[in-house]
Amino acid sequence: MAAVEQLLRAVDAVAEQGEEAVLATVVKVEGSAYRRPGARMLITALGQTEGTISGGCLESEVARTAWWLTESGPALRSYSTADDEEDGDVAVSFGLGCNGKVHILFERIDAPAGRVLLRGLRALQADGEGRALATLVSASPDLGQRQLLNPDGGLEGQLPQALQAPVQQALQQALVERGTSLHRFQQAGSEVQVLVEYLAPARRLVIFGGGHDAQPLVRMAKLLGWHVTVIDSRAHFARDSRFPDADQVLHGQLTDRFDPLPLLQGAAVAVMTHSLQQDAHWLACALASEAVYIGQLGPRDRTERLLREMTAERSVAPGLERLYYPIGLDLGGDTPESVAMAILGEMTAVFNGRQGGMLKGRTSSIHDVSPTHYHQVAADAEQQADPLLRTETY
Repeated sequence: MAAVEQLLRAVDAVAEQGEEAVLATVVKVEGSAYRRPGARMLITALGQTEGTISGGCLESEVARTAWWLTESGPALRSYSTADDEEDGDVAVSFGLGCNGKVHILFERIDAPAGRVLLRGLRALQADGEGRALATLVSASPDLGQRQLLNPDGGLEGQLPQALQAPVQQALQQALVERGTSLHRFQQAGSEVQVLVEYLAPARRLVIFGGGHDAQPLVRMAKLLGWHVTVIDSRAHFARDSRFPDADQVLHGQLTDRFDPLPLLQGAAVAVMTHSLQQDAHWLACALASEAVYIGQLGPRDRTERLLREMTAERSVAPGLERLYYPIGLDLGGDTPESVAMAILGEMTAVFNGRQGGMLKGRTSSIHDVSPTHYHQVAADAEQQADPLLRTETY
């Protein structure tokens, strides 16, 4: 979400100056690449950029060529990081030996399709609800056309009529699965490729405890673009001045009058008040919630004592499969900053379905692969797409 905020700020700055800008979006990746489909970079008329689409190897070339590429409308270009021997006609070759190819869509941000994207990103930032976005990424007169599916089922934008029904199915699938994929629609001997993205809301972190060790955790989480809430029952800790980077700081009393459960749904939770009474209360709330991750600071035997007391009172403590204690990855540091890094590392691993181990021990690809779905579109535009033909990954 930090990238979304920065992109929108850059777009607003360009608009205030009455200038235009080009948006470069990664729409397909083959082999090894630093960024995944959906990564975006804004290029101003003066060549200034916001965002990244690679590890730094493509940005200057993209910024240099963005304007002339889009003089007549959206453009699609490929960039290869394979060896120098690769045929230059296939892609702009950098010969970095990374054996990857990145396909990038260039478009002027003030075009109708660009405005559909910006409306979706602004709405996402405002209400925190995910959306699905379809972008036509085949070299054709319709290149760059978009359709946005909102949480209420409303659609914005326009795609070719023959794709309306099958793409709407793909958009619904993206909302349910919360994933991005490439869809290839075959009709009458031709193929159209559509990137269907899940525009994800900011990850949310709720910290119970306003001590000094919560301060670097808030700062680091905000660097990642997370939405951060700090809660403490002690008024002298629950102060905005202690956490200027937090989205909200709440003075939550240890009574039924204060219900944190709505804040915890789908969030990562860190219980770190350094108070047995507070920890017991907030940990019980977290375990009863729909939080994705619950971490308890402190020694193992301390947390197990809290759990035994809960079990004695309630006969069972729910949500234990989501509880991590002692909180954080085993990195070995003991400063508040190193502890915060360990906590955020473990939370990120859980959000991403990873184990948090060293990459040198990973036998599969560093990045999760995105699926490619193949469809056969009926000749009659009013009919639905035939069932999925096959699925691959790229």
